[in-house]
Amino acid sequence: MTSHSSKLDLALLWHMHQPDYRDYKTGEFMLPWVYLHAIKDYTDMAHHLENHPNIRLVVNFVPVLLDQLEDYADQFTSGTIRDPLLRLLAAPDFDHLSPDERLLILNSCFLNNHETMLKPYPAYQQLRDLYDHLQAIGDKELMYISGQYLADLLVWYHLAWMGESVRRENECIVHLMSQEKLFSYGDRIQLFNLIGTLIQGIIPRYRKLAKSGQIELSTTPHYHPLAPLLIDFNSARDSLPDISLPANSAYPGGYNRVAAHLQSAIDSHRQRFGSEPDGIWPAEGSVSEPLLNILIEHGRQWCASGEGVLANSLHKSYPDQPLPARNDYLYRPYRFESGDNSILCFYRDDQLSDLIGFEYSKWFGRDAAENLVQRLEQIRNETNSNPAPIVSIILDGENAWESYPYNGYYFLDDLYGILEKNADIRTTTLHAYITRLSENKTEVSRLPALAAGSWVYGNFSTWIGDRDKNQAWDLLCAAKQSYDLVTHSARLTDEEKKAAERQLASCESSDWFWWFGDYNSPHSVESFDLAFRKNLANLYRLLNIPAPVTILEPISRGGVSAGEGGAMRHAS
Repeated sequence: MTSHSSKLDLALLWHMHQPDYRDYKTGEFMLPWVYLHAIKDYTDMAHHLENHPNIRLVVNFVPVLLDQLEDYADQFTSGTIRDPLLRLLAAPDFDHLSPDERLLILNSCFLNNHETMLKPYPAYQQLRDLYDHLQAIGDKELMYISGQYLADLLVWYHLAWMGESVRRENECIVHLMSQEKLFSYGDRIQLFNLIGTLIQGIIPRYRKLAKSGQIELSTTPHYHPLAPLLIDFNSARDSLPDISLPANSAYPGGYNRVAAHLQSAIDSHRQRFGSEPDGIWPAEGSVSEPLLNILIEHGRQWCASGEGVLANSLHKSYPDQPLPARNDYLYRPYRFESGDNSILCFYRDDQLSDLIGFEYSKWFGRDAAENLVQRLEQIRNETNSNPAPIVSIILDGENAWESYPYNGYYFLDDLYGILEKNADIRTTTLHAYITRLSENKTEVSRLPALAAGSWVYGNFSTWIGDRDKNQAWDLLCAAKQSYDLVTHSARLTDEEKKAAERQLASCESSDWFWWFGDYNSPHSVESFDLAFRKNLANLYRLLNIPAPVTILEPISRGGVSAGEGGAMRHAS
């Protein structure tokens, strides 16, 4: 029997992920989000940890994001840039850009949160006002925009996407921001070179933090597939019995595909960080019993999901019993067993995670940090019967900060500072927490049955169930059937099979399905719809068979319904 711990353990998990934006036919990046989040969020998040060495937490890197970060780092080393927007930053002559290049700058360089990333900078706002004025007269008037305007706009876009830690400490950025306008080719090259330096430093910085024991690095199956659906579409009916499913009854060979994504992630982690990951954050915190069996087969120690999944699983495990009080069931791990082996499952506190994701951005940073810690202290006082209470706060480590002033700088700095001094709350990695459970011989509750679901609403409705999402699954199923036929024949060399498998893995990402639907903006839906269909077309090309005409038509057009869209969602 163990006595109640005097401390509350807090497991913060920051999930870092972008889907694969590379066009495997051309090698070009279709969208710039990897390098923009690199200079803004991955740099800032490392900076806060380096400034608060007593904070312990988990950082989850999806391998396909690391692949792309390394790709960008290699581009700067080789001098061959394959991202059109980044390449333009280093273009010597802005007076002779092609119409497509001019359009790319104009269409890209206002894509940010205007409240926090445009309006605070008068020179950037002035560029927007000029653009709005000319566009109001008529699109043809945009031809009068000068090369200097385009250069200044491109520089300001990158300054606005720069991490707050860089903005405060880097002389080049301080100089450019005070200069405000009339940026020269030399100015742009300085900015371009700094971006390269920042990107090349990201993986080494996190590797160093992990080596010191300050952070635990976890992973996700390699290309971020929605694993339970890949294994079995019917898993969607665990939480939504009446949900509409794709015309195909199942994704062909899905179980083996998920196992391949997982093994590839473990191999990638070992190569980059020198050890295998103990834990897995499945894409979208989406779990099912067959997925947990795969994790157990591959020897993983822990995984995590959403609070809604735990509530559904407890209902499924104990159908005749009412759900206990939230404080009694949420703040503990659960053991899921398969044969003689098992895995520990942690469940995010949706309320606290959503406060960081959506609410605290409207507060003063210090007030928000103090409020979160007060809530944690209240949880500690209300979990006396729990021998080892742990709160799991799990969320996107990149998209949240766009809505915060100064990229969340004050909130994170104050939060880490307050937690470092708090005697009652212990920040922890999940590896360290599990080690303490073992040393103290603390009993862990067993979860007899797991209900399939994700951290969003506890179900899979974000990725399957409506006409557009189901059509996308059917297109992917058809491509996989073609892939199986061709790769099982002797028509492809080993190298060609490898290229086709990599392209298939990119098509299997959950991100494409996230964006289909009328609750997302038409602009976002259009870019992700096009990327998904390009991926499918490339897969058929690599298989040396004609692509079906069905992939030439857009799957989804987005809309302006009152639903919740964008790169982030509330959990419930």
